[in-house]
Amino acid sequence: MKNLLEAGKLLLLDMASTLFFLVLYLLTGSVPLAVALGVALGVAQIGWQLVRRKPIDTMEWMSLFLVVGSGTATLVTSDPRFVMIKPTLIYIVVGVVMLKPGWMNRYLPPIAKAVVPDVAVILGFAWAGLMFASAALNMTVALNFSVAAWSALMSVFGIVSKLGLFLIGYAVMRTIGGRRVRAMPTIERDGLTASLPR
Repeated sequence: MKNLLEAGKLLLLDMASTLFFLVLYLLTGSVPLAVALGVALGVAQIGWQLVRRKPIDTMEWMSLFLVVGSGTATLVTSDPRFVMIKPTLIYIVVGVVMLKPGWMNRYLPPIAKAVVPDVAVILGFAWAGLMFASAALNMTVALNFSVAAWSALMSVFGIVSKLGLFLIGYAVMRTIGGRRVRAMPTIERDGLTASLPR
């Protein structure tokens, strides 16, 4: 359970500025306020990592770039349709990044990296597929429905689909990983557990 919570925490931190933007926009209806505070949070997160001299992962840089770039474009155009279509572009970019095998390693505990790296690659592709499907759905809804319907539908779909895939992926890796560890000869299993950080 600790590993699940740690992975969830990292994922939420990577997407914090994007989620913050969406929540502020839904609560206030103010594009400039949501953009300004979402960008500020994204910049503050990266700044905090730099001050602490921590490595900044590709997903963190990508999240910041998307928030700053799309936020600036939103402010320049002041067009609500742009706000509605913007997640399509974000989903596509995120999907392309997720096509890189191994991107999930940041979220995996050491035992999973050692025992189920192949499963993590497959799940990484499943995440990319979800991003591309989300992009197509968002574009369809943005072009055919009102702002209120779009925000409600895409918020619910976004949360449910991503939480669902996250939980399914965790269960699959845990099940397959457990089977593989139990199938190992005792000496190999003991060597693996001894080599892992505590």
